[in-house]
Amino acid sequence: MKNKVLFIVTIVVVFLLGLLASSIINRKSEAKYKYVPSVVIGKNEPRNEEWGKNYPREYQSYMQTADTTFRSYQGGSAMVDMLEEDPRMVVLWAGYAFSKDYNQGRGHFYAIEDLHNSLRSAAPENKEDGPMPATCWACKSPDVPRLMDEHGVGEFYAGTWAENVSEVVNPIGCADCHDPNNMKLRITRPALVEAFQAMGKDINKSTHQEMRSLVCAQCHVEYYFNKNKPGHEGTNYLTFPWENGFAVEDMEKYYDDIGFSDWTHAISKAPMLKAQHPDYEIFLTGVHADRGVSCADCHMPYKSEGGQKFTDHHLQSPLNNVANSCQVCHREETDKLIANVYDRQQKANENRIKLEDVLVKAHIEAGKAWELGATEEQMKDILMSIRHAQWRWDYTAASHGGSFHSPVEIGRVLGSGLAEAQEARVKLVRLLAALGHNEPVAMPDISTKAKAQKYIGLDIDQLRKDKQNFKSNTLPKWLEEAKAREAKMGSNKVVSTKK
Repeated sequence: MKNKVLFIVTIVVVFLLGLLASSIINRKSEAKYKYVPSVVIGKNEPRNEEWGKNYPREYQSYMQTADTTFRSYQGGSAMVDMLEEDPRMVVLWAGYAFSKDYNQGRGHFYAIEDLHNSLRSAAPENKEDGPMPATCWACKSPDVPRLMDEHGVGEFYAGTWAENVSEVVNPIGCADCHDPNNMKLRITRPALVEAFQAMGKDINKSTHQEMRSLVCAQCHVEYYFNKNKPGHEGTNYLTFPWENGFAVEDMEKYYDDIGFSDWTHAISKAPMLKAQHPDYEIFLTGVHADRGVSCADCHMPYKSEGGQKFTDHHLQSPLNNVANSCQVCHREETDKLIANVYDRQQKANENRIKLEDVLVKAHIEAGKAWELGATEEQMKDILMSIRHAQWRWDYTAASHGGSFHSPVEIGRVLGSGLAEAQEARVKLVRLLAALGHNEPVAMPDISTKAKAQKYIGLDIDQLRKDKQNFKSNTLPKWLEEAKAREAKMGSNKVVSTKK
């Protein structure tokens, strides 16, 4: 009886060992052939699906960025009308295109489509028409480095947004960050290289871990269009304002020293700065950057599938993938980790809203001062305080996840913004009194996006009508041009299997 039991146990053990050995062999086999290419990727190949032929796992995970179901307290992939959620922004951006339309981005997969749909890109009727320069495409597609290589960097910036609608059609993807020859991370946007050079640094000396953030920093940064760049005067040349440093005050001084402003506010007449998305700059001041964590560690964590370990290219909020992002280092429960993030964001948001309220009043009170006959000399210091206060507000509001990446720095910036805004209002009270106005300035009803846009004089119905006409008549023609152009590119050359 004992022999029979021993025999059965032996059979089971041998069977299980066989399964284990088979699994190990299969996984080693998978790993062995992981990076055997099936096609040769061209130098400036912008089509993500072509790269996917060699890297199917990465490509399949990238395609998951099409999912727009996740929404967090401040982020996610769902479409959110930010002006509807916070109509104060309409007044803060009066006279600037963001007062027309500002939606939370749906992610890299929709980079092209969302720009087509935005009221900010207007409704050009021909390729020389419209308010936006070609530079506005700079971070939207791997077609951009292709065009820069074909025509020159300055020549690309010198074009119009409209003339590139038929050229820039592939959403953010593989070629933006990878060298097709060896898949190493690379910088494809000259603005980042030039910014490092302006600081006396060589970006080529960056480590691989640093590159896992720097490829993101090609686009997730503050920038402006420099029309006075030597050799490219009059061109909307993409430039990062980092010569003095990365801090909000460093960039503010840079802009003040060169007398730059993005626009003049329609109500207060202040020379305004529009922060873009200073994600990298704010990230650098946080604890994760201090500990050597990269952007990719949290937003593109490693993933195992079969015998493969690869980078998950489903770029998304870490809060939708806590197990593979946060919990690699933090051992707390998922609910607690998410609650901690939301707590930081909510507290920062409280002060951000307070600053918005003060800024809205400052703009309207400044408008009243002009109405009563204030002079430019009387308004000069007031408008500079408004400029500096709103720059700090926008710096925190425009950043993706800034109140989590660096809550201490965000709190500091909002605090200094509140001080600047209150200083502007104190000066305005004195000036208004001197002009004979000794009572509170009446504030408009801006409780909804529609009311706020009507107050600043926007004809949104006409803007939407023009946009729909563009999407129905002009856009399809340009996209057909793109389709015909890409058809001529064909597929990449198949790798020979001959030995």
